[in-house]
Amino acid sequence: MNILLNGISGFMGREVAKLCENGYRGASLVCGVDPNGERNSNIEIFPSLDRVISVDGVDCIIDFSHHSVTPALLDFAVANELPLVLCTTGHTDEEISLIQDAARNIPLFYSGNMSVGIALLIELAKTTAAALPEAEIEIIEKHHDRKIDAPSGTALMLANAICEVRPEAYANCGRSGQGKRTPDEIGIHSIRMGNIVGEHEVIIGTPSQTISLKHEAHNRALFAEGAIAAADFLIGQLPGMYDMKSMLSTAKAEDTVIAAK
Repeated sequence: MNILLNGISGFMGREVAKLCENGYRGASLVCGVDPNGERNSNIEIFPSLDRVISVDGVDCIIDFSHHSVTPALLDFAVANELPLVLCTTGHTDEEISLIQDAARNIPLFYSGNMSVGIALLIELAKTTAAALPEAEIEIIEKHHDRKIDAPSGTALMLANAICEVRPEAYANCGRSGQGKRTPDEIGIHSIRMGNIVGEHEVIIGTPSQTISLKHEAHNRALFAEGAIAAADFLIGQLPGMYDMKSMLSTAKAEDTVIAAK
């Protein structure tokens, strides 16, 4: 599995590159793209996508850059008919629309969080919210002080997933001012400090009980591993939009077939 890594010199890009160098899941780097990148002794690092000389041998693109690069990245992936694992968060509505358009032409994996554990947290949150329809729900997310977007893409994923089973619910990001919370709001609170890798907690409470569901990332390798697993899954898929739930569902179906044999 040969990877073109966009954003190779960033925090997460370096984690993906490290795993590729160690052959994680058979992954290897063909080249990287980063305006702040320096030439690597093993691979070429280009300052921008339009400077990439060739995509020969590339099986998939993994992106850990910045959401503002997304339009150019989508054009590049579609023009070269390459599957794309889009790990960047903080996209605008316009950029999300472009992502959806691109997925009509290429396999595109898009997730606000690349952790399998977060995918499980989302399912647990949905199940609990559905079982306690009158409960009040709050989400607390914590990240390092360098993270640009707030709330996190993962917090929004959690809120949107809960809204699937509570259609009347809506997200209230950064509650402020005066006034009682409404029964249907999902409060989202963002904390930015130090070097916190990522913590997400969903608190679901009624007058008689409180349930807290929490996921904590211990290091960034967690997300890099998820990105490479997503690339492995995406290669060979038909054009369309895929996410962590798609990957887990496919793996579960394959396990069922194997067990049946």
